[in-house]
Amino acid sequence: MKTPFFFILIGLAALAGCSEVGSKDSANVNPSGGSGTGGSMARFAVAGNYLYVVNQNSLQVYDVQQSGNPNNLSKVSLGFGVETIFPYNQHLFIGTQTGMYIMNLENPARPQQTALYRHIYSCDPVVAQGNYAYVTLRSGTACNTGPNRLEVVDISNLANPTMVNSISMINPHGLGIDGNLLFVSEGDSGLKVFDATDPVKLKLIKTFDDIRSYDVIPNRSVLIVTGKDGIFQYRYDASQQLTLLSKLPVEIQ
Repeated sequence: MKTPFFFILIGLAALAGCSEVGSKDSANVNPSGGSGTGGSMARFAVAGNYLYVVNQNSLQVYDVQQSGNPNNLSKVSLGFGVETIFPYNQHLFIGTQTGMYIMNLENPARPQQTALYRHIYSCDPVVAQGNYAYVTLRSGTACNTGPNRLEVVDISNLANPTMVNSISMINPHGLGIDGNLLFVSEGDSGLKVFDATDPVKLKLIKTFDDIRSYDVIPNRSVLIVTGKDGIFQYRYDASQQLTLLSKLPVEIQ
């Protein structure tokens, strides 16, 4: 029986792969390596013929080679508080309220745990580029004991991820990185842009106080921003200026 749920997920993932289109609920991975273009708050990712979906306590794997008849392949238990999934370089980085799982896709039908980077109880989106992962920890309704900070994690040895920097934030949500620019959503407090030329010693370039942001997707000089005011597209460049291209004023829960 055809399941509309899968069609919706796969359709969103396809949009995320476009250069100027994205969704806060989607992520994809280049089968030959490279960063995903979905949001850091994503709860599913597509790699080749496989769909990876996280729920509150597990990772579910589906074979979607035949989109009308998805095949449930495996399920990996991840404890509790699983929130986000980000694909990068043949691995899945899974954010939970107690840590970040790194799962390898050597056998894409059955992901295996490479490492678990633990942190204090907090909400936890994550993105990765090169030898570093960037994790935002925040307090909030579901994680009110957590801190508000941005952590830089050295993943050059994927089996032994190590925090190398921590930056205090106001209330960080989703984040995204493109080359030397790291964008961090600060909820009602705006959007921050960091210079990541030195991926460890990040430098704050600018804060856009008027952009209420929940998640971001930077890709080829176009930034997708989702927030309470809707979905926006901005053009960005080396000058760190944001030029509004379009907006869709919808309410984001």
